[in-house]
Amino acid sequence: MEYKEEFPFVPTVIEPKVFGDERGYFMESWKRDDPRYEFIQWAQENESCSKRGVMRGYHWQTFPYEQCKLVRVVKGRVIDYAVDIRVGSPTFGKRWEVELSGENKKQFLIPAGFAHCFIALEDDTIFQYKCHAPYSKEHERNFNVNDYPIPDLGVEIIQSEKDANAPHLKDISTSDLSKYF
Repeated sequence: MEYKEEFPFVPTVIEPKVFGDERGYFMESWKRDDPRYEFIQWAQENESCSKRGVMRGYHWQTFPYEQCKLVRVVKGRVIDYAVDIRVGSPTFGKRWEVELSGENKKQFLIPAGFAHCFIALEDDTIFQYKCHAPYSKEHERNFNVNDYPIPDLGVEIIQSEKDANAPHLKDISTSDLSKYF
């Protein structure tokens, strides 16, 4: 992936213009010539539907399949997290957090080199994300969510066995993390 100077090297919340009336709403969720993403060539778009309390993450992919992601909620509500896992970064280990919902229409642009996690706060939450690199099972990694305690969100957390048994970040080889530019 080639970066331009204006590339957001940290996660960025994007609030698209939403035009609404009694019929509903319209918004541009992505536009190639928008300077925030004009340098990204999306390779894949994914969608998941989750029950209330489902936690997915912290996931990332290793080089050469590191993924920049643009995430949003179509229906429902999530708390979305990104953790800087770029070795040598001045913000290594820092976590960003944002609430995304079908109502607020916010999006979260997460650069490559960040682990990603979200927790569904409502049943039937529909979550979409564009990725600039395709999924590669061989390059997928995760770390234990207990490394970054989740505040009490008033939901019982449900996670996959893979996520529940993930290694701790401190135990992961730096070769499985990203490198800071």
